Amino acid sequence: MKAVRLYEYGGPENLKFEVDVPEPTVSADLVLVAAAATSVNPIDWKVRSGARQKDFPLRMPAILGKDVSGVVRAVGSNVRTFKPGDRVLALAEATYAEFVAVEGSILTHLPDGLDLVDAAAIPLVVLTGDQLVRLATRAQYGQTIIVSGALGSVGRAAVHSAKKLGARVIAGVRARQLPEARALGVSDTVAIDDDTAIAQLALVDGVADTVGGETAAKLFSKVKNGGNFGYASVLPDGVSATNPAVKVTRVFARPDASKVREFADDVRDGKFVLPISRRLPLADAAYAHELVQKGGAGKIILVISS
Repeated sequence: MKAVRLYEYGGPENLKFEVDVPEPTVSADLVLVAAAATSVNPIDWKVRSGARQKDFPLRMPAILGKDVSGVVRAVGSNVRTFKPGDRVLALAEATYAEFVAVEGSILTHLPDGLDLVDAAAIPLVVLTGDQLVRLATRAQYGQTIIVSGALGSVGRAAVHSAKKLGARVIAGVRARQLPEARALGVSDTVAIDDDTAIAQLALVDGVADTVGGETAAKLFSKVKNGGNFGYASVLPDGVSATNPAVKVTRVFARPDASKVREFADDVRDGKFVLPISRRLPLADAAYAHELVQKGGAGKIILVISS
């Protein structure tokens, strides 16, 4: 099968497009998916470079990728909810490939009317954003939370999840992005590159941080005692110790088929928008990594088949 493999940590050039990679085998609980597309997420280049080796060690040669949309080719003997020909979607592993083996329990059917290729943008970012809000920030009806990086893919998902929970959302973005952030339908906005604007914020119930660094440190100071600070990035050392009364939780997205389907339905129905900036062939995975690593590239789809 066609796949992109990594033989050693390093730059994008270490990603090798190959056409004779063995197909994954399907055991009793697995589903073999003929992939239509995958997507490139920031975590992909961080894993590729070795920067996240401690959290996500690889066994070389490795196939990267977390998102897959496609059509079921075969099912294991224990799988009852899927059959060959079904259009499906999942947060999985080793998705830069023509065929992907996925546990049936984490796979979901694609809703009718949703584009099969573009659907590959959904799983990782929506689960990260949703779990950041529900499980880390623990947003509840009527509470006020800040979502930093609200116009990024994860940030958009966090905003959407928080609004569905009935929370009052303050979108944290750069000053030049404030008009675009207001279009998300949030309660308020704040320029996170403006220290004065942050200082003037009232204390909030929680922060869902997707930016990290010094921005995260500044926003941490705006969480009231007993509040929650969730992050899916990097929190500077020592920040959490400045206020032990704030619960700090880091999020690594976990598979959740029902939530992937919920967000997929919302995308199909126009209730949630996840902008896609580029669609590239799988063979251009290294170039896609270059773009994502530079930042500001938006969501990039790798098209495998259509």
